[in-house]
Amino acid sequence: MTSAFRVLHGVSVVRAGRGVVHTLIALSVSLALASPIHGASPTPSAGLGGDPRSSGQGPGLVGDPVVALVAVLVIGLGALVLTLLYLRLTARHDI
Repeated sequence: MTSAFRVLHGVSVVRAGRGVVHTLIALSVSLALASPIHGASPTPSAGLGGDPRSSGQGPGLVGDPVVALVAVLVIGLGALVLTLLYLRLTARHDI
């Protein structure tokens, strides 16, 4: 017996058909209710000028990239040191 017949064993064809119809109705209602919902207009709007993330400088780098680079390097080196320390402290010496 195939798995589809095992699932439907004891279920009448009418009940199975009703389930399919109810599923299709629920899907249709969901799609009908979701279709009027749209995102923002794809046309560009007249902005106030400049990059809102910076202090009126316009497009470009925001923040201080040198500080970010140093922070990444410090975090990476700290992780390396802590990993090596953990390996040294938990190493088995009976080998």
